[in-house]
Amino acid sequence: MDVQAIIIAAVVVGIIGIVIGIILGIAGEKFKVEVDPNEEAILGVLPGNNCGGCGFAGCSGLAAAIAKGEAEVGSCPVGGAPVAEKIGAIMGQDVGEAVRMTAFVKCAGTCEQAGTDYNYIGEQFCAMVKFISNGGPKSCSHGCMGFGECVAACPFDAIHIKDGIAVVDKENCKACGKCIKACPQDLIELIPYDAAHAVRCSSKDMGKVVMKACKVGCIGCRMCQKVCEEGAITVENNIAHIDQEKCTGCGKCAEKCPKKIIC
Repeated sequence: MDVQAIIIAAVVVGIIGIVIGIILGIAGEKFKVEVDPNEEAILGVLPGNNCGGCGFAGCSGLAAAIAKGEAEVGSCPVGGAPVAEKIGAIMGQDVGEAVRMTAFVKCAGTCEQAGTDYNYIGEQFCAMVKFISNGGPKSCSHGCMGFGECVAACPFDAIHIKDGIAVVDKENCKACGKCIKACPQDLIELIPYDAAHAVRCSSKDMGKVVMKACKVGCIGCRMCQKVCEEGAITVENNIAHIDQEKCTGCGKCAEKCPKKIIC
């Protein structure tokens, strides 16, 4: 074995390694991206769930947006008020009063309350069942199908199928909005955690049709709208809906509702 050749090869490899290292070091300095220290600090206090509920691509995307002034300091639905206060301190901004939100399912058509038109055997996915006969086996084509796309989408175990419909666990819900996007029926919305009343129905059918399909469906009678002195509840397209900003929680709408669908 030629020892001299081995030594020369080792030296050449070593020199090449040094040269490459120098080139990479120079390139790193020349092309490095400066990171806003506020962005790093904000990322450090965000919960790290990367749920996308804020509308950005994960916590790093939200941190960058807040640091640039493109998003509010309270934009993280998972962190809530505690995280908003920390971010506000980093950014030197007054957070103000944060309103805790929770998901709400606008359907009360349980197995007992809602009728069925036929027995369904097939794929257990709401998005697929929606396109079969009558939009699924339930008599109400607007209600919860109960196959659980929302359950699978929730990263916080805050929504479950109970007695044929989705039910939200308010204590676990972080208002990330993933269940809203997952529901093909558009049944889920965000309402204040301490909302006094909400309407558990989404049917836009006429009252006569609703009564045949579900025992507790909204029939659009407008009794709730007539008794609300704040104008917080209106009936459009045969369905009542409450404006939570106007609602004072007086309870008159719930008392007058003949179907007791306002909870």
